[in-house]
Amino acid sequence: MFRLSPIKDEGIFICPCNSIHMFFMFFPIDVVFLDEHHQVVKTIVHLKPWHVVRPVKHAVSAIELPSGTIHKYQIKTHDKIKL
Repeated sequence: MFRLSPIKDEGIFICPCNSIHMFFMFFPIDVVFLDEHHQVVKTIVHLKPWHVVRPVKHAVSAIELPSGTIHKYQIKTHDKIKL
């Protein structure tokens, strides 16, 4: 939050987490929600500032990534993320 320029080549893993808000964000991001086995349960592409994502069923963690990452790596529901 409060960062003025977009993130590049990095991400933030948040656990526990099943919802997020974009208050005080100044650029869009991609978000990947994971279950307890690190399987993707939901992806959100280009989430804009000042938006809220309601709780995601079965999600226990989230990865916030630079906008475009989900498309670049073709991340989709049911993929397994190795951390």
